[in-house]
Amino acid sequence: MRGLYIDRSPPSQRRLSMTLQLLKSKIHRATVTDANINYEGSLTIDHALMDEVGLLPYERVLCGNMGNGERFETYAIAGERGSGSIILNGATAHLGKLGDRLTIMSFAQLKKNEISGWKPKVIVLNENNTIISGR
Repeated sequence: MRGLYIDRSPPSQRRLSMTLQLLKSKIHRATVTDANINYEGSLTIDHALMDEVGLLPYERVLCGNMGNGERFETYAIAGERGSGSIILNGATAHLGKLGDRLTIMSFAQLKKNEISGWKPKVIVLNENNTIISGR
């Protein structure tokens, strides 16, 4: 099998391989534009914003609601490109309201030797979900 590594050395000589979870991407101060309780779940995000930070459709995200302190995990769904959409779907619709500001984060697992020089992709939005800064 490709990508599978089996360490056949004696147990006393095996080394543990540690991975760390680091911030991969962040959309900061995204404004909730809608909520759809009848959808099965997820968070709809303008596809252009997802592209800007390297967030993939169906990728797991952690969200913090700056308005009420709620934190929740869900997955990203690509919304209409250029629409500025940030839509709480399904159960997450109970965790915020129109106008709330969210911090949307995704994480990557990296080996210790991959961490040097790692920088997440971060954008900050204004109240219209337009990018005002990024790195």
